[in-house]
Amino acid sequence: MKVLYCVSEAVPFVKTGGLADVAGALPSALRDLGHDVRLVLPRYRGISTDGAESVLPLHLPLAGTTFEGAVREGRTPAGVPVYFVECPALFDREGLYGEGGRDYPDNLTRFAFFSLAVIALAEQVSPDLLHCNDWHTGLVPAYLRHRRRGGRRVWPTLLTVHNLAHQGLFPAAEFPLLGLPSEYFTPGGLEFWGQVNCLKGGILYADLLNTVSETYAREIQTGEFGAGLDGVLRERRGDLHGVLNGVDYTQWDPQADRHLPARYGPDDLDGKRLCKRALQREAGLEVLPYAPLLGMISRLTDQKGGDLVAAVLPSLVERGAQCVLLGTGEPRYHALFAYLARSHPRQVSVALRFDEPLAHRIEAGADIFLMPSRFEPSGLNQLYSLRYGTVPVVRRTGGLADSVTDATLETLRAGTATGFVFDDYSPLAFLAAVDRALEAFRDPVIWRGLQAAGMRADFSWDRSARRYAALYREAVGRRVEGLAAGSG
Repeated sequence: MKVLYCVSEAVPFVKTGGLADVAGALPSALRDLGHDVRLVLPRYRGISTDGAESVLPLHLPLAGTTFEGAVREGRTPAGVPVYFVECPALFDREGLYGEGGRDYPDNLTRFAFFSLAVIALAEQVSPDLLHCNDWHTGLVPAYLRHRRRGGRRVWPTLLTVHNLAHQGLFPAAEFPLLGLPSEYFTPGGLEFWGQVNCLKGGILYADLLNTVSETYAREIQTGEFGAGLDGVLRERRGDLHGVLNGVDYTQWDPQADRHLPARYGPDDLDGKRLCKRALQREAGLEVLPYAPLLGMISRLTDQKGGDLVAAVLPSLVERGAQCVLLGTGEPRYHALFAYLARSHPRQVSVALRFDEPLAHRIEAGADIFLMPSRFEPSGLNQLYSLRYGTVPVVRRTGGLADSVTDATLETLRAGTATGFVFDDYSPLAFLAAVDRALEAFRDPVIWRGLQAAGMRADFSWDRSARRYAALYREAVGRRVEGLAAGSG
């Protein structure tokens, strides 16, 4: 099957979050299954197109003007064809979506242009399906619906919602720049409480929908997790699927990780002990081999449970635990965690930055990984932790619920336990789960069983890619049936 994978960021070209990791890994995994998958993303300032070939000039009308650009074709390091949508007036900037903590004011124009460029590219490369991702490409299905009414060629679409909290909301006054009829700005269309909602457009008009775990697919149909779109999602529940993200084990494997001071695997954990000692030294902590070392790599926000970690960290220090935290986020969390590190300099280390090599060393050197998210569509770090023998403590939500098996008497006896799970979003519940982990850490036999079960779990992209391939076939099959029935 020939698929055009449409996304706003992808490694190794550009990244702000987990969306880029997925876009960097899934197309390659699908190609390994025999599918012709091609990536398309905007060409931001930091992306070099040296050696890329110009394949399509662009002259697209938006906001009362015509924007000039081009599409260039290159390759990812894995050999996946990639198309870069160029438009210097819109994408030649320091940031991807904004600067200085503020979104660019013309983001609707920017990603409307990108969506129209995707459709222009589809006319040239003739894919079987367009795979859209998040609000940045949510307008693609809306534009295709309008084209279909005009009798023009369209393609089946799958929309993946990576995080429902980010919807692409813009003032109603900006709707006319899209060039869509006014009937699309209604409660049954892109209108959302008086604003333009790009993600809502994708949810309404894509042929099939999925999100990045089965639990999250159920959660977002509720008022608690639906971010105002739960009603729309319930209407499309028969078209909504959950596919857990995978792990690129070529990049995340302690047996071959180039960022680690020592390698190790499930049958020999000597290297992990060396990684722990090296991490303690690097972080400026006391080198205590039997002290439980807790790790956390996260955006420092309420969503990721920053408030819970800050609330329980002093109690964990009193219990003799050490903690290494890496991440950036809200200024109040920067100040709070920096204060905790200053207060406990030999037990708490905080690195307020993005540091990929350090992230690998934390995954390898820590004993326990903290991930107490308020909500977590899929999550990747808990999957990395499992492979690295770093036992996760997670809240039972989204992909965390789907990937970590709580250590109970039954699961420990069965050898299937991989971590510690709690339900209530409260410091008390979180601390109780960490205490269970600390108790297990003191028993080498139980701890070794938890590590072994996690390290042997398979969350490779191959499994996820097969699920996506099945969704592609379903979406294409629906469109063929629709054409045969005369619905267009």
